[in-house]
Amino acid sequence: MIKLKTSFAAVSLTVATLPMLAAERPVGAQDEVILHAWSWSLDTIASNMKKIAESGYNYVQTSPVQACFVGDGGGRALYSQKGDSVMGKWYYYYQPTDWTIGNYMLGTRDDFKAMCDSAYKYGVKVIVDVLPNHTAVEHTAVLPGLDNAVGGHENLFHANGFTPIRDYNDRLECTTGEMGGLPDVNTENPDFQYYYLQYVNDLINLGARGFRYDTAKHIGLPSDPLDPKAKVNNFWDVATGREGVKGLSLLMPDSLFIYGEVLQDRNVKETEYDDYMDLTASSYGHALRQVLEAEDVTVDDLSDWHHPSAPGHLVTWVESHDTYCNAHESADLTDEQIRAAWVFLTSRASGRPLFFSRPEGSSRSNYWGTNRIGNKGNDEFFHPAVVAVNKFRHEMSGQPETLVFGDNKALAMVERGDKGAVLVNFSQKNQKVKIPCSLPDGEYPDAVSGLRFKVAKGILTGKAEALGTYIFYAK
Repeated sequence: MIKLKTSFAAVSLTVATLPMLAAERPVGAQDEVILHAWSWSLDTIASNMKKIAESGYNYVQTSPVQACFVGDGGGRALYSQKGDSVMGKWYYYYQPTDWTIGNYMLGTRDDFKAMCDSAYKYGVKVIVDVLPNHTAVEHTAVLPGLDNAVGGHENLFHANGFTPIRDYNDRLECTTGEMGGLPDVNTENPDFQYYYLQYVNDLINLGARGFRYDTAKHIGLPSDPLDPKAKVNNFWDVATGREGVKGLSLLMPDSLFIYGEVLQDRNVKETEYDDYMDLTASSYGHALRQVLEAEDVTVDDLSDWHHPSAPGHLVTWVESHDTYCNAHESADLTDEQIRAAWVFLTSRASGRPLFFSRPEGSSRSNYWGTNRIGNKGNDEFFHPAVVAVNKFRHEMSGQPETLVFGDNKALAMVERGDKGAVLVNFSQKNQKVKIPCSLPDGEYPDAVSGLRFKVAKGILTGKAEALGTYIFYAK
């Protein structure tokens, strides 16, 4: 048997007014859970807010809500191909044409306000996916308001903004070059910063309480090389409220949860980005998927977060919309596999786990399901096991964790102090359970199925079904 211990302690949130080391930056609440309501319309999110709250989510994350490129004739398919009756692509809302609230895919500014009002009613906080790094591929579609705000279209982009990135580990190319055909915005232009910050503050005034920064590693840090048009790489100081621009500052910086999509690779400055915001633990998600595919908890180290940042500064996931959609890296995994890994991930003590809502009606032979932007995702976000572990996480707030892995390579257990434990079978075969456990001797029913396990002399025994998950509370 392998038994590993990690400790966790809650740290109260304070306001950062000056840059600080990652180890010094306050850790937020470690019992929170995020639902990524991917491609749901604002109306759909609002009408499901009660269910979202009852399912144990503290945050709901929207897709981008700014004005965007209207592609495929304004069709609203998630992903269309030639000959389909309804055209459209989900990624058009990742192609800004202006930083104003509302687009044809997800809803209007009024819809956003109504959704935030619903979130407030049910005690859920709203995270908005924002993307100041680039505009639409068809950059001539940028609206006049944005061009005028920066003194003309030519001032909107970096000097290298139309030069494709060849080496993503070259920091000048990565932070100033064209990514995937998307022209790179001059995020260091004070006129742009002022205009963009008005958009963010408008979102906050309407009820947003967090932001996910798309392609964050493509926006330069103070230590990065400068684009010829830039005088200083200060975008993150402005975006996180450490400094203002032209007399304007970020509203409520001490009340916001901000994290960045900083996908891990060589020469990525995670620790410097971590000075400003929480970061995505993309490598840990990969480790979880490796374990699922191999049905073997020893193929990767699940005890290590695979990230230089403190685990309390990470947003964790089993899969993201990118791993599902772009190369379909995770789309072949069944809902049952994703659920098993989610229960393990969410029962752990650190990070903020994010649950990606797969498309409505999707299957392993039809990744897009009913193929409609705006619709609610499938029912997995409120599956009883998902809800149960979300609530377990809340109940175990502040409890240390111990990870235990079984000799059969299939079983993993997360113990939370002496208050509870979660058992996961990562294999697609039934397993006999015989694993060390710190719960007091006695019988323990699973919180979902009621199936009973027994602890005697420090050993948990029972039978775990294929991809089964079991949640136990100490008596």
